[in-house]
Order: sequence, then C-alpha cells, then structure tokens
Amino acid sequence: MSRILIALVLVAFIVAGALEWESFNFSAPGPAARRGAETVVLIPPGIGFSAITESLAEAHVIEKPALFELGVHLRFAAGKLKAGEYAIPSRASMRDIMDILIEGKPIQHKITAAEGLTTDMIIKLVKADPTLFGDPGPEPPEGSLLPETYLYTLGTTRGEIVERMKAAQARLLDLLWPKRAPDMPLKSKQDAIILASIVEKETSIPEERRHIAAVFEKRLVLGMRLQSDPTIIYGITRGYPLGRRILASEIAKPTPYNTYVIAGLPAGPICNPGKDAIAAVLNPGKTNDLYFVANGTGGHAFAASQAEQDKNVALWRKIELKRP
Repeated sequence: MSRILIALVLVAFIVAGALEWESFNFSAPGPAARRGAETVVLIPPGIGFSAITESLAEAHVIEKPALFELGVHLRFAAGKLKAGEYAIPSRASMRDIMDILIEGKPIQHKITAAEGLTTDMIIKLVKADPTLFGDPGPEPPEGSLLPETYLYTLGTTRGEIVERMKAAQARLLDLLWPKRAPDMPLKSKQDAIILASIVEKETSIPEERRHIAAVFEKRLVLGMRLQSDPTIIYGITRGYPLGRRILASEIAKPTPYNTYVIAGLPAGPICNPGKDAIAAVLNPGKTNDLYFVANGTGGHAFAASQAEQDKNVALWRKIELKRP
C-alpha cells in the first residue's frame, strides 16, 4: 500500500513539475521580430487550430508549435482563437499570442476622404487603396458620401466602404435635420447638402462656415443669385481644379450649376460636404451681410451693401496684382 502511495506522490510531483515547466515556457518571451517592433500575421477565416499554429510558426512568432498547441489546449482556448490580421509584438510569449487571438482585435487600416472631394475623387481613392478588396460598385450620386476617416480590417470590400460613407451621411442628416433653424429657406435634406457643398468649397476656415451659410441663405430668401465661383467650375470640370482664372464668358455661360446665371440652388451638390458645412447650413449664423470676397489671407471680407463689396473687391484686385 505504501508503494502505491509513494508512486502516486511521485506521479503528482512529476505532473506538477511538468505543468510548472509548461507554464514557464508558455509564458517565456518569444522570438524577436525580424523587422521593427512587431510582426504582422494574417489568420485567414475558416482555418482550423493546427493551421493557425502553422501560420504563427511560419511568421516566426512562435518557435515551438507543439508546445503552443499543448498550452492552448490545456487552457481550453483552441476554439476561441479568432481570424484576422494581427500585429504581434516582438518577443511576445505564446500566452501573449493566445490572448491576442482570443481578444480578436485585429489591425485596423484607415482611408480618409477629405471634405470637399467629389464623388468621383472619393471613388478613385477607394479603388486605389491596396488593402481593400473588390469593386466599389456603381458610383453614388454627387454629394451622397460623408467625408471623414474610416477604419476597417483586412478583408473589407470597397463596396462596403462606400456603403458606410453613404450610411454615415444619412445618419448625420437624420440627426441634424430635426434640429435645423426654423426660418431657414432650405426645404429638404437634399437642398441642405447642395448648399453645404457650396459652403464647403467657398471656405476652408471653420469659423467662416456659418457666416457664409448665412449670407447664401439670406440671398435665397431675397431672391438674389448665389454667384458662387465654385459652381461655375463644377459646371466646367465636374469639380476638378480649373488651373486658371474663370473667364468672363464662363461666368455668363448657362449651366445647371452656374449660380451667376440661374436663380436659387444649382441642379445638385458640387462636392461631398463635411459635417461642419452641413451643420452650418442647417443652423447658420446671424448676419446682415449679403456679399463676401477673398481678403488675401485665406479668409474673406464680408459686406452688407454693394458699395462695401465694391471696396473689398478693389482691395482684393490690388492683392492679386502684387502676386507673382
């Protein structure tokens, strides 16, 4: 009987020792990254645990695949490892790697669509991104995308990104439209996007947006033409830089977008406006101004009368003449 007890004690010591050895090695620092401070590892969806281990070994983030498999099985975690693209820190232990794959927070890529880009420009950005997949699908209407930075993981399609941009704008309008100023002349969400696209192209200074929106809305109420240069350019180039001054003949030429010729809003948006421009037209500032012109410092000089505007324009012409 004593021999059996001794044998059991010895087995217990051996098992305890083996578990201690396994725990020590499972938590010990792993191999250093071959480049930089981390190694990017892609775990494709749908592969089994053995294939995951093989991927980690091929990426040289683990040196003992059998011990990794044993350790994960001992912790009942084999079915918890998630697919994705992961950044494994240099010298990460097998325990660290297991936890990273269980937590399932893969690398996030990003794509940024700047405010004021046309839909064509944004679609070209999406098509050019090398980490997105597939075709973006039919080009959405001008002004229907919300410019901002979008995060995504590897495997995201171009079509999914475009749909997210469309959905983001729809959500923003649903949020802001009920809070719009009660006396504004814009009758629909589409009207708001059209005017916001003009405000977006008129100024890059956040502090000016509500002021410029107020000027345009005041002109709409009074039946004055908006006379916005960016609407002329859109009618000529569909939003791409003109590369020269607007000609007098182009100012006088009717297009569905030329607000020097047509009354009211143009036929549609001239770009994709950002959040601030949309918010500005839905809640514009209070002003008596009806005019504005560039002031040579990146901003604008505002005027309530034609006489004031003529003076500001004359100053701007002098600034233009001094430029090389």
